[in-house]
Amino acid sequence: MPAKYKIVMIRHGESEWNQKNLFCGWYDADLSDKGREEAVSAGKALKAEGYQFDVAHTSVLKRAQITLNSVLKEIGQPDIPVNKTWRLNERHYGGLTGLNKAETAAKYGEAQVQIWRRSFDIPPPAMEKDHPYYETIVKDPRYAGDPKPEEFPMFESLKLTIERTLPYWNEVIVPQIKEGKRIIIAAHGNSLRGIVKHLDELSDAAIMELNLPTGIPFVYELDENLKPVDSMVFLGDEETVKKAMAAVAAQGKAK
Repeated sequence: MPAKYKIVMIRHGESEWNQKNLFCGWYDADLSDKGREEAVSAGKALKAEGYQFDVAHTSVLKRAQITLNSVLKEIGQPDIPVNKTWRLNERHYGGLTGLNKAETAAKYGEAQVQIWRRSFDIPPPAMEKDHPYYETIVKDPRYAGDPKPEEFPMFESLKLTIERTLPYWNEVIVPQIKEGKRIIIAAHGNSLRGIVKHLDELSDAAIMELNLPTGIPFVYELDENLKPVDSMVFLGDEETVKKAMAAVAAQGKAK
């Protein structure tokens, strides 16, 4: 069946906490200088391919929003409608938030850190009220009305992340795709994993092996039933994409 729709997704450029190898999650880290360069490069890659969009979706976290803004500026579309939602936020890393991944691996063992990072349904320890970033995250005014208090996570596995991301995909983004809207999603490694798992019908184990690189757009071509005709085509040379994926995979190793 021929492709009927295209949708573009991009994981935000490298953040300052990515650069420091810290568990970030819902902490609102800024982009690093490299991340800002990645965002501009992503916009130039999309411009070179002639991409234009009708609507954009992103998280409430500035690393994704700044990436999106840079992309839209580069393609000459800074003013298209942008929908921001916590449902596209990164996975909530709970009590691990702010910890260095390599130091945590040295302390608890790489195997335990891999379980926290790469198990589909085993969450990290909960973020307790005495956690240094508890107040910063829980009392952030952007969450005043949504999520509801009973929905506000103190930790998330990938399974839990997908469970709060997919309703937004199904209820908001899918109807726009079917209307023929040209859509870009700028989000995070784990919220995008949820969409990829859904589209490609990947197993739990397969999605855990996927390391999305920062700042490199990828494209899905979908048929009229929203099944992939062409899956995850990166707008970047193959070697660069491989190296970026390998760098993400190595983050949880003890130095």
